[in-house]
Amino acid sequence: MSRQVIVLILNGLTQGSIFFILGSGLTLAFGLMRVVNLSHGALYLLGGYIGYSVLGATGNWFVALGASALFAAVLGLLFERTMLLRVRDGGDLPQTLLTVALSIVIADVALAIWGGHPLSLSVPRSINFPVRMFGVIYPSFRYFLMLTAVLIAVLLWVLLYKTKFGAAVRASVDDRETLSALGMRVDRVYTLMFMLSTLLAGVAGILGGTYLQLSPGEDTTILTYSLVVIIVGGIGSLRGAFISALLLGQLLSLGTAWMPQMAMFLVFVPMALVLALRPQGLFGKGA
Repeated sequence: MSRQVIVLILNGLTQGSIFFILGSGLTLAFGLMRVVNLSHGALYLLGGYIGYSVLGATGNWFVALGASALFAAVLGLLFERTMLLRVRDGGDLPQTLLTVALSIVIADVALAIWGGHPLSLSVPRSINFPVRMFGVIYPSFRYFLMLTAVLIAVLLWVLLYKTKFGAAVRASVDDRETLSALGMRVDRVYTLMFMLSTLLAGVAGILGGTYLQLSPGEDTTILTYSLVVIIVGGIGSLRGAFISALLLGQLLSLGTAWMPQMAMFLVFVPMALVLALRPQGLFGKGA
């Protein structure tokens, strides 16, 4: 295997890692809570901008990461408790309109504060040094990003399938009324899950802003990729989000390098085929 192919595969894994962190957060909100959160991309962008400002003020990338995640989680808490809670039982349309409105507000606020020029976060040398592996030299930060995605996948799997809280979350999807009758505070469960979803968007924002860049309009692009991840993988499937994100990353990396005119075709045709042949996604449950 040539060095170029190895580098392209590693690039695909790096992009796929960001897509998984985003897609997993959207899976929690959309798949498990049935919340159509179309502000997920805007939360990603805002998290990246917050991290950029904190990094400029403190000079510490890890402090910026924590601040971005915390800010996104608190914003998710406030939004869910004050607005989303009021339309949760009103169907998909009110939720969609409300989250679209939030994304527009966030985009305009970000444009007013940080301007329209592309920004990127500098990587600390402690996690960004050249590593020779697989016969190529590759930045260690990108391996760090991959490991972060794997760690998040493991932690989410443990949370959802090995804890009582995870069991409550999955039970609330199937039979919310019975769970409430048993004394479980379903609203509190939903709030915590939505906070976790927005926290992951904030984490992805600073990772994506470090690996790629932050610019107006990026929220729409990243939201589109996140939707592709959960549609192909299966709504509500953590395993599906992981595999679909890796597949999407490889298609973008290899397609952009070898067939740049066909890159978007390679991304959306598999999604169209999945929708046509298996509407619930590769690992989603049937209706």
